[in-house]
Amino acid sequence: MYELIILKILIQRPAHGYLIAKIINKILGPFAKMSNGRLYPLLSKLEQDGLIIAYEEATDESEGGRHVRSYKITEAGGQRFHELMMDTTSNPGEYQKLFLQKVSAFDYLKPTERLRLIDHYLNYCQSHLLYLTTVTEDLGQNRAKSSDGPTYPDRIINTMQHLAEQWQLELNWAKSLHQRELAQS
Repeated sequence: MYELIILKILIQRPAHGYLIAKIINKILGPFAKMSNGRLYPLLSKLEQDGLIIAYEEATDESEGGRHVRSYKITEAGGQRFHELMMDTTSNPGEYQKLFLQKVSAFDYLKPTERLRLIDHYLNYCQSHLLYLTTVTEDLGQNRAKSSDGPTYPDRIINTMQHLAEQWQLELNWAKSLHQRELAQS
C-alpha cells in the first residue's frame, strides 16, 4: 500500500521526504504513523528500481534555505503506479484500504478502468456481506439447535451483524461511485 501511496503523491508533483511522510501520516490517520525508518528505505528501493529519481533541491528562505532530497516519479514509476492501481488480486485482506487510495487517484485512470475497479469493489463488498450474513444465520441456527455444550453468545452474533452493516455501507458507497462514473461517461 505504501508504494501506491508514494507513487500517487509523486505522480501529482515532486516532493521531499518530509512532505511525503507528512502526507502519508495524514492519510493513515491519528493512530498509525509512517516512521522515517520505514519511509526512507522504501524510497531508496523505489529509486533503485528506477521508479523514482532523487535530486537535491534548495528550500525557500522561509524554510531556512537548506538543501533537501526531493523525489520525482519516472516513466517506469508511472507505469508501476498504473499497474498498482489496476491490481485487484494482491493483498485481498487489505483491499478495502487500498481501494480508498485508488479512488482518490481515479483522475489518472481511463473511465473504463475506473468502472472495472468499481465493479470489482462492488463484488468484493457483496462477498463480504454474503459471508457475514451466512455466518450470522448459521450461528443463530446453531445456537437455537444446541441445548447442551457451548453456545454462541448474542454478542458474537451482534458483532457479525455490525460488520455486515458496515459492509452494506461500503456497498452503497461503491454503488454511488458506479452511478457517478456512468453519469460522467
